Amino acid sequence: MHPALRSWRNDVPPNIVRLLAYLGAIALLSIGGAHFSKSPKVMGAITPVHQGWTDIERPFAAFALSIPEPADVPASYTIRRHTVGNGRKDILTLGEPDSAAPFLRVEIYRPGNEVGRFADPIEEMILSADTFGPADVKHLDKPLATKFGLITIVPFVASQGMLRRCLGFVRAYNDPRVQLSGWFCQGGTEFVEQSTLACALDRLTLRFRRQ
Repeated sequence: MHPALRSWRNDVPPNIVRLLAYLGAIALLSIGGAHFSKSPKVMGAITPVHQGWTDIERPFAAFALSIPEPADVPASYTIRRHTVGNGRKDILTLGEPDSAAPFLRVEIYRPGNEVGRFADPIEEMILSADTFGPADVKHLDKPLATKFGLITIVPFVASQGMLRRCLGFVRAYNDPRVQLSGWFCQGGTEFVEQSTLACALDRLTLRFRRQ
């Protein structure tokens, strides 16, 4: 485990029973996000991006992914809204995307009418990580146990920019329709340990703003 993430080892064990509560709250937050996106006082301006998605400036963060170490690791929170289907993506990142140091990206996707079904896990990794130029993509038979349930693991090599090895992860739910995905990358010849990825995902929580 990387020193910057070592304290994650002490996280609470996976709790699959809490999964339904998380997904229900995600659905409510997505509905609320649709309301916030229409209010310039809350969400701010909208910046166009490719393939029908827009980045919302000054987004209301519905989720948190915190670590107890000093806040010297670059972090970002992005909300994207589909211009036609009204789907929403909350994207959290920790670290630099083009660096040998660990880089974690987590995406919570609540689709609207823009898609009829979620993509195959390997196809999803290739599409979402296109800027990394994923190569040597594999699909591990054994899923990863987390508090969100069993998650498909898709290792790949980032061939664009600095050579990095990444653990992609995907889990889709039908009721409500939500997809949890992302990747955890690092430079060198070794992949991030799966236990480290599990600890990181177990720190993903809902964030409620006080009224």
